[in-house]
Amino acid sequence: MPPLSPSASPSSFPSSFPSYDAVVGALRAAGCVFAEDEAELILAAARTPDELAALVERRVAGLPLELVVGWAEFHGLRIAVEPGVFVPRRRTEFLVTQALAQAPRASVVVDLCCGSGAVGAALASALRRVELHAADLDPVAVGCARRNVAALGGQVHVGDLFEALPGHLRGRVDILAANVPYVPTGEVPLLPAEARDHEPLTALDGGADGLDVLRRVAARAARWLAPGGCLLVETSERQAPDAVKAFTRGGLTTRVAEDEELYAHVVIGIKEAQEPLEGEEPRLKQETG
Repeated sequence: MPPLSPSASPSSFPSSFPSYDAVVGALRAAGCVFAEDEAELILAAARTPDELAALVERRVAGLPLELVVGWAEFHGLRIAVEPGVFVPRRRTEFLVTQALAQAPRASVVVDLCCGSGAVGAALASALRRVELHAADLDPVAVGCARRNVAALGGQVHVGDLFEALPGHLRGRVDILAANVPYVPTGEVPLLPAEARDHEPLTALDGGADGLDVLRRVAARAARWLAPGGCLLVETSERQAPDAVKAFTRGGLTTRVAEDEELYAHVVIGIKEAQEPLEGEEPRLKQETG
């Protein structure tokens, strides 16, 4: 569902919308580019005419469509979202795809800065039998994430980055996905109103150059990764070179993957497996076939 920018006042529309055409007309008048698609989703979400009217009014007032209907599509899943929680972006699906390609047999997954838990849920759904942990500083996000990962057996922790994680994960994580905030502070006011006005600042503002949280994650990731484990962080094309430097300083073998269609850039860092000493069992099993 693409970001939209409706501008009309909800008071300019009637109190109930009995038909698809009426809903489409109200949304189109408000500036919704994909009015037909949005109308179908809103009609499906409403259980009564009064609820339908309320949902349309919220959308016309500028509330993101995902928050109006209560979910966002992400990597083939329906992810529950609610006001005050970062809405997962379609470009972040590229991070999930890269993680699965890098570690297709991962058994322990951590989703840091998890927000709604979309990334962790997508990874766990694709990997099937996996130990999933997610963490976020925001208790509202943690509550939402628990709704999304409960059926997958995931655990969600509240706290600041690695401080939130149980100690037994140290040195065991195969995929560490960290969808950190990376908007430079000075550029936050330039974001679309739907993000700026309806999503938590902590999920958007990455500090002066947008890389404050990324650097903190990169500096400590190797301690939590299993040998051969990977850290993946989304960033912008402009920030990627500095992000690579942070990963390298953290002891990770690093590369950048990009998807031009999604305008997505993901920095991937690998904790190289150590060669065993003579007579010592290898720390990673050799894959066959």
